[in-house]
Amino acid sequence: MHHEWEHMAVFQVDERVAPDGDPDRSLTHLRESLGAAPAEVIAMPVNDADPDAAAAAYGRSLPERFDLVHLGLGPDGHTASLVPGDPVLEVSDGPVALTAPYMSHQRMSLTYPALARAQQVLWLITGADKREPLSRPVAGARSIPAGRVEAAASPVLADAAAAGGRWPGSCSRRRPAASRTKMPDPIAVPAP
Repeated sequence: MHHEWEHMAVFQVDERVAPDGDPDRSLTHLRESLGAAPAEVIAMPVNDADPDAAAAAYGRSLPERFDLVHLGLGPDGHTASLVPGDPVLEVSDGPVALTAPYMSHQRMSLTYPALARAQQVLWLITGADKREPLSRPVAGARSIPAGRVEAAASPVLADAAAAGGRWPGSCSRRRPAASRTKMPDPIAVPAP
């Protein structure tokens, strides 16, 4: 049943600068995961001739708030493409920015001000290599990029059991989340 998807607009949280259809592109995996679901996908314009102007335009297209922002956590503590030491971490005057190259790709990413538009943040975190970075924000530390994400409502940790904890202030019950099959990179879902 796809009728719920008909009313959904999906914005990307981040995207690698790579050709359309490239397996490194999050959009490639997002479209595969959605299959025939009739959601509107608003792709980040990472291949635009003027990437800074494209990032600004994508930022202007974002809604005032998101119902849900789905994030993951990298072993180095990054989320979205907010990577330790990248100047994009300090961007406060725009909702979308370009990063320095990271793991062979420059990326376009929502910034902290855009992520703060979330009514709810869903963290899907799996893997033993995430235990140490997850322990920091669970303890309240803001020393890694993922620990600095703030939202209008409390975040929910979708796979806290694998890492032995949950974010401070998160819901006391776990909400249903996608299976542990390969997931696309994070998406942002705007309010209707």
